[in-house]
Amino acid sequence: MSYAHGTPPEGAAADWTIPQRWERYSAAEHALWDRLFDRQAKLLPARAAPEFLAGLDVLRLGDSGIPNFDALSERLMNATGWQVVAVPGLIPDDVFFEHLANRRFVAGNFIRTPEQLDYLQEPDVFHDVFGHVPLLANPVFADYMQAYGQGGQRANGLGAIQRLARLYWYTVEFGLIQSAEGLRIYGAGIVSSHGESIFALDDPSPNRVGFDLLRLMRTRYRIDDYQQSYFVIDSFEDLLRQTLETDFAPLYEQVAQLTDIAPADVLPEDRIYTRGTQAYALAKGVAG
Repeated sequence: MSYAHGTPPEGAAADWTIPQRWERYSAAEHALWDRLFDRQAKLLPARAAPEFLAGLDVLRLGDSGIPNFDALSERLMNATGWQVVAVPGLIPDDVFFEHLANRRFVAGNFIRTPEQLDYLQEPDVFHDVFGHVPLLANPVFADYMQAYGQGGQRANGLGAIQRLARLYWYTVEFGLIQSAEGLRIYGAGIVSSHGESIFALDDPSPNRVGFDLLRLMRTRYRIDDYQQSYFVIDSFEDLLRQTLETDFAPLYEQVAQLTDIAPADVLPEDRIYTRGTQAYALAKGVAG
């Protein structure tokens, strides 16, 4: 999600896009991308959703070096009609939704430093492209992302962006899916993180709860550490169907009348895959 405000910085277009300037990446930056990619490529085959892994192949993200957005967009456009555009960092919500609604995925054009290998506060090109773009080659998830952007435009007018942001967080960024082989990860924040790729599936600490729109929109989340709860969808088709068939306006009104749910809480009516121990959060003093 995006939370920046104001006007486009110098050098950015009115829609906040900027040139990627692929030719300016150094050999060390390309090597860092390769290091990050190779590490995740070895880890994810038995962990990531098959649709994500297929996207890596279709878009040739295994080619050496930081992808050139022009070439990547050509392959993505052929697959699902999406393209990748560079932005200078976090952008205003209305601009973000406008891009998604028109099948444009915004990506930072900078890459983290070696010292930030495992954690950085602002999404970089590895998080944005490796984490998000492979699933945009899947027609169903591609439609979901466009529907989310259109929903964001409506939520903006209803003052409900915070609630809708929770949907993005717990699906696009940190979602799990029930596959024929068991639970798999698909959220970009997980698949682009070596540590969370393991934690989200293997650690006994977090809750893993069945997807429910109302429940999810009431649930707070952590932005500075591993999640205390993950929501599990049954399929991308079901996620898209619920998004398209739900009238969100009365749902926002309903949520506004209810109390928020803490990230670690489990409710009696939850469809529980794993009731977490919260040992990780308790050890770090962040349980709640």
